[in-house]
Amino acid sequence: MKIKNLSEIRYNEQGLIPAIVQDAEHLDVLMLAYMNVESLNKTLNTGETWFYSRSRQSLWNKGQSSGNNQKVEEILYDCDADTLLVKVKQLGTGKACHENMRTCFHNRLLKDGSGEELADAMPTGGPALGKVLGEVNDVVYDRKEKMPEGSYTTYLFEKGIDKILKKVGEECTESVIAAKNRDPDEVAYEVSDLLYHLLVMLAEQDVPLSRLAEELQKRR
Repeated sequence: MKIKNLSEIRYNEQGLIPAIVQDAEHLDVLMLAYMNVESLNKTLNTGETWFYSRSRQSLWNKGQSSGNNQKVEEILYDCDADTLLVKVKQLGTGKACHENMRTCFHNRLLKDGSGEELADAMPTGGPALGKVLGEVNDVVYDRKEKMPEGSYTTYLFEKGIDKILKKVGEECTESVIAAKNRDPDEVAYEVSDLLYHLLVMLAEQDVPLSRLAEELQKRR
């Protein structure tokens, strides 16, 4: 459903629309709140999240008192235009929940119906590994398809699986040595090389990252 203007956003009987707030970089869901016409407009105009409090019956700006503001990166709406997905950069301490947790969704529902609180998993502040791996993987597949001249990835595909596997073995050994040396910078450097060459190997074998995700999910 493609809307022409904000008047086509579908609010409920109370004039509200649920807004799911997601970290734009790390992709974890931070919270769920509600917006009305006024708070949605203020969100769009200020670039910060504004919501409507059903208990206080008034607008509130996320982080106004705590300093944990949210900078809006993108707002999506669903196929019925009755739910919003607000992608943000979480500022301040990085904690979106009023209980001083990263996300409001920090409790797990168990099979017996009871709940347990999860540990507060704060991001490291760097880019999300899964996102970066996906981006690098896209580049690897692009090189495989187009084979641009002068590209190291093209060179590996041209040399074939034996060359690729040799590099995987070399980078694996160098990662082991780095770990034995207990040098964090060296470990990060060598493991990054290893991951890149593993992505090339997977592409050569036509094994998508989604296959790995499925296999790891089974083992989780």
